Amino acid sequence: MLDEPDQILLLQEFRAAHPDVIVGKGEFGTWQARIPHAAGETVTIRHTLRELLDRLSELLPEDTPAGDTPAEDNGAPELPR
Repeated sequence: MLDEPDQILLLQEFRAAHPDVIVGKGEFGTWQARIPHAAGETVTIRHTLRELLDRLSELLPEDTPAGDTPAEDNGAPELPR
């Protein structure tokens, strides 16, 4: 996180708002997040923490807990019912 110290506060705020989402360093210097939902989970990977937090803000609206995110809203195909 030393390369983006301004993002630490934003990461802490995101984790408080979405405790079910796991955010951490990935392979090869990337950042990744695992977003649980009813159909399984969505994994998103970005090169920088800033890019990852931006993408997560698109996938997870402020008022929607991660576990309640519909599959069609996070890029995963909708499962047949």
